[in-house]
Amino acid sequence: MHKYFVRVVMLVMVLAFSSSARAQSEPESRWSAEAGIGWDNGISGNINSSAIGTLNNQTVVILKNKYEDVYGTGLHLRFGGGYMYKEDTELRVTFTFQSIDADLTPMGDLGVSNLYGQYDDYQSLGIDFGIRRYARLNSFLRGYGEGAIGLAFIDETDVVLAAPQANFTGTATDFYDKTSAFTFGFNLGLAFAVHPRADAFTQIGIRYVSGMSDVDALNATGLGSINDKSSRWAMPFISGLRFKF
Repeated sequence: MHKYFVRVVMLVMVLAFSSSARAQSEPESRWSAEAGIGWDNGISGNINSSAIGTLNNQTVVILKNKYEDVYGTGLHLRFGGGYMYKEDTELRVTFTFQSIDADLTPMGDLGVSNLYGQYDDYQSLGIDFGIRRYARLNSFLRGYGEGAIGLAFIDETDVVLAAPQANFTGTATDFYDKTSAFTFGFNLGLAFAVHPRADAFTQIGIRYVSGMSDVDALNATGLGSINDKSSRWAMPFISGLRFKF
């Protein structure tokens, strides 16, 4: 009897351990949906480069302008979903919408006049594919890191140029054409359990967007190079909700 009892106990322990291991390795909720809102801060990249040429039969000097000089901080929306294929690892698809208003920008000089530019607003819709790893910090708080690559579809960008003292106003139509740009980024975040099937989260990251499609309308003026290097780095900060099902 003693031998049979020991064998039964050992079998029960093995079954219990196996069940526990499966419970730890397989998440209770595999699918999730997520939505967040925040802002996008440009940290590097030029919306236009510098050049010297001719415009309106006058010598023109164009100065370099960074994205953050023209656009500042803008709206950043994201929504998407994920699949937990391990307890701490999630495969993700995320859609990102960006909209950033443009400020009137000093562009340089046209003859004896200051030259100004008014860019169109920067708007893009992107899709990213990535992977996220979680680390539990306590019973209701998890940290995570994620990486993603994808595409951003950026609207056409025009700019209106004006030189008041030279009595000149002109539009550089299609300064940048509609563009499908390559993107990649990294994010670090915290997820707070607010319900058995819902988390609130906040995250900060770094995102790269390759250059927009330049248009050669200014080639004959000597200014054709001012819009051929337009990739950018940004730092998005997002807060939102994640639902598990």
